[in-house]
Amino acid sequence: MAARRAVVVGAGIGGLTAAAALCERGWRTTVLERAPALEPVGAGIALAPNAQRCLDTLGGDRRAGDRVRAMASFHGSAGLRLPGGRWISRSSQAAAAERFGGPVVVVHRADVVALLTGLLPAGTLRTGVPALSVRPGGGAEPAVVGTADGELEADLVVAADGIRSGVRRQLFPRHPGPRYTGSTSWRAVVEPPAEPFEPHETWGRGRLWGSIPLADGRVYCYATAAVPAGGSEPDERDALRRLFGSWHHPVPALIDAMGPGTVLRHDIHSAAAPLPAHHVGRTVLIGDAAHAMPPNLGQGGCQAVEDAVVLAHLVGPGDAETDLDAALAAHTAQRLPRTTAVVRRSERIARLTALRSAPAVAARTVLFAAAGRLAPDLALRGLDGIADWSPPAAR
Repeated sequence: MAARRAVVVGAGIGGLTAAAALCERGWRTTVLERAPALEPVGAGIALAPNAQRCLDTLGGDRRAGDRVRAMASFHGSAGLRLPGGRWISRSSQAAAAERFGGPVVVVHRADVVALLTGLLPAGTLRTGVPALSVRPGGGAEPAVVGTADGELEADLVVAADGIRSGVRRQLFPRHPGPRYTGSTSWRAVVEPPAEPFEPHETWGRGRLWGSIPLADGRVYCYATAAVPAGGSEPDERDALRRLFGSWHHPVPALIDAMGPGTVLRHDIHSAAAPLPAHHVGRTVLIGDAAHAMPPNLGQGGCQAVEDAVVLAHLVGPGDAETDLDAALAAHTAQRLPRTTAVVRRSERIARLTALRSAPAVAARTVLFAAAGRLAPDLALRGLDGIADWSPPAAR
């Protein structure tokens, strides 16, 4: 039989991983991306061992997972601090590797996009082409994606179009969709300060800051604060100075190192309720389109990668007569419970970081400090059952 056709909507981490995995299985694959080009934009992304093992299934002898591991930026310790600088817990990459089978690698998102794009055959990616509509298909009916240039029929449509997914709204018009969590994020990549520092995450009253070095020597900075949704400032550095300018080194120095217009600000949304399914007919939702989550476990991108690799495993080779309706039902059965659990765990951590009352923050500090003394790997335990997961093909 002729190779089956897949259309992937969205060229983010999840969409590109799905496209690469499907192409390697012999599917004729087209990726539609609304942006006019894939510019090297964005900030950092954490890829835990579960995502790395998924990427090991791509790239043949030059496993994509190994190429991500080669981007590892630091191999020492990191920890949790208070705004004044006090350390309340520490962990290390060695402890993470022992617990999960590998370190958590923080890389620039643009480097991961370039890696995944390089796995695609020429002509797979079409930029400047938004998907305007989707008919999900099912049974004997193909799925159909509408674009300004006409309609594309497909045996499989993979919707990886993000938190504001238009495909999700078409498939589940009555679902409430992701909700604002009450916190907003800021992210930037900057040159390192003159004075060295250890990687850290610092928790204050309703505020959080993280500083992680990247492989090229720059520093990935991320911050969250409990503020009203929809806000913005002409210069987001002013917001960061107001919220974090009095915190310990290197926070003020990193803010000062940010160039004008380089700070990304986004309200944080999370799945208000799980979708009833991750698919309708021959159309499947992956990544943030299916299960948006707070960034506090660093699993948003990782779960998108998992979705993509599991999907390619279930639908089978492009020239096989796999029952695609059954395969997508199996995908929902496998992925919906797991991603729902990860969303809920991420939300619990997010609520802890958003605490603002002085007594609650003091109690949190006492609890974490005691736990850090009694169980030094406490910070890693939040990833138990998540970062130690392996894709079906690796079992």
